[in-house]
Amino acid sequence: MKQNEERTVGPAGPSDDLSASLEDYLEAIFNLASESNIARSRDIAELLGVSPASVTGAMRVLKKRGLANYKPYDYVTLTEPGRAAAAEIARKHGILKSFFVDVLGVEPDLAQQAACRAEHALGPGIISRLMSFIEFVTHSGKNGYDLAELFQEFCRNSNREQERTDK
Repeated sequence: MKQNEERTVGPAGPSDDLSASLEDYLEAIFNLASESNIARSRDIAELLGVSPASVTGAMRVLKKRGLANYKPYDYVTLTEPGRAAAAEIARKHGILKSFFVDVLGVEPDLAQQAACRAEHALGPGIISRLMSFIEFVTHSGKNGYDLAELFQEFCRNSNREQERTDK
């Protein structure tokens, strides 16, 4: 199965088969626009650490696919399909970061970086399973078993044991 094959469940749309880079641009616009409903090219470039020319190229592609409204030297906004695609990307990112931090006990900055990489590779089926697992772990905690905390304690003990054997 190809990496993006899982995405094409329904009819092909403008957001199908987006590259990781284009997903990053959509997510950046979505996050910037959540504060003020608009995004500026220079803010997108700064957020993603890319050149203004790279932003211009990506905005042209997103506009052609019907995902963004873009005119040079103007604000960038998302179309409805663009907003829906970006919201899904941001949702996946949030689920992954939450899993890495809350369940696995990964430091937030490292979890942020890992979520950025993983969100592009994991399809909706895996994200759905992760969400179910997080809910399961949360529910288990209500029954007196904090599985996430037990796992994190296990990792801390394993790390201590590894440090002792390395000496």
